[in-house]
Amino acid sequence: MPYTIITDSSANLPDSYVERYGLSILSLEFIVDGVSYRGYTEGEITDNRQFYNMMREGKVVKTSLVSPKEAETVLRACFEAGNDALYLGFDSALSGTYEAVSAHMRTVQESEYPERKLRCVDTLAAALGEGQLVVEAAKRKLAGASLDELADWAEEQRLGFAHWFTVEDLNYLQRGGRLSKGAAFAATLLNIKPVLHVDVEGRLVPVEKVRGRKKSIQALFERYAKTAREPRAELPVYISHGDCLEDAQQLADLISSEYGATDVVINDLDPVIGAHAGPGTVALFFLTDEVR
Repeated sequence: MPYTIITDSSANLPDSYVERYGLSILSLEFIVDGVSYRGYTEGEITDNRQFYNMMREGKVVKTSLVSPKEAETVLRACFEAGNDALYLGFDSALSGTYEAVSAHMRTVQESEYPERKLRCVDTLAAALGEGQLVVEAAKRKLAGASLDELADWAEEQRLGFAHWFTVEDLNYLQRGGRLSKGAAFAATLLNIKPVLHVDVEGRLVPVEKVRGRKKSIQALFERYAKTAREPRAELPVYISHGDCLEDAQQLADLISSEYGATDVVINDLDPVIGAHAGPGTVALFFLTDEVR
């Protein structure tokens, strides 16, 4: 039976990947000065530089989950086209989107489309970490994996996608409740940059502190050097950034020059996640044989 992979705008995938793999995208939203914006609209490009400049100017950005109405519309379109559905959702420890969307879609499927199959998987992943898992799943779909086989694979392999990141300004993490106000102030004075990762429960966890931007980028590279799966020359590497392309490219160049990686995807950190991490965020995602 044919099926469609559905995921969220938080996966940060370039449009070319969405088109290549026939993905359906549910959009989270962000709100600035009382005006709500979609994080993703098919065929439209969000001006992320303008968004991050607004943050630098002190604009307060709020975020909103995928609406149940949008999830229902996308699911109905899928079922009416004769397809089953696999929903690969945004980390439930970081957002309520997965719980809300999966519950509503299950209700619609069970009550109105009992002949159709729906599987929902909490990816425990975010940004291009979520995106990388979705892409690897889509490749397996093209290779002939059934819906159930792919859902089982995603549940079994989701902790093999490592998430490491650093931020430029700790005040955004403080506003989001990830860091105390006092700690953010002291770290800013000392030019301390945290290195964080997403743990096995999908939570953001500080792992180390380094002084200065250059050392924080180097720290991400070192995490890759210590834990990336072999063979590294063939390993896909995904990097999200909050309007700091040069830093993202520097990290990519370090990995490529040292390990010969050629499959490197760099894309903007979407406004919904960027609202909590801030401009200057650099996030690195790769496959690992260690439990992240």
